[in-house]
Amino acid sequence: MTRKAKTTASRNHEEATIESFRKDPKFAAEYLNDVLEDGDQEEVMIALRRMAHAFGGVPKLAESAKLNATTLYRTLSREGNPELRSMAALLKAMGLRLAVQPIRISARKHRSPYT
Repeated sequence: MTRKAKTTASRNHEEATIESFRKDPKFAAEYLNDVLEDGDQEEVMIALRRMAHAFGGVPKLAESAKLNATTLYRTLSREGNPELRSMAALLKAMGLRLAVQPIRISARKHRSPYT
């Protein structure tokens, strides 16, 4: 396979993923949850960049989230490290939110003091 063919195939997959997010916000949320559960920070930032593209792009999301567009571009960069406040605002602008869920651990390994 030539380099050009690989690039085209990757771009088509990327575009299909972004289009899926655009059409199905529930799928976008599930995707991001999976990445947050199993991925490292770089993978989370890639997922957020894809989602930002799907939900109108950085300028539109920055306006909706009341964030500076330049700062949001930096936040979503490979070296980005969003603050909780920025992350919550960005997700809200995409129609999503942060949530906390318990990790499912067998009863033998962990006993909750609240049960």
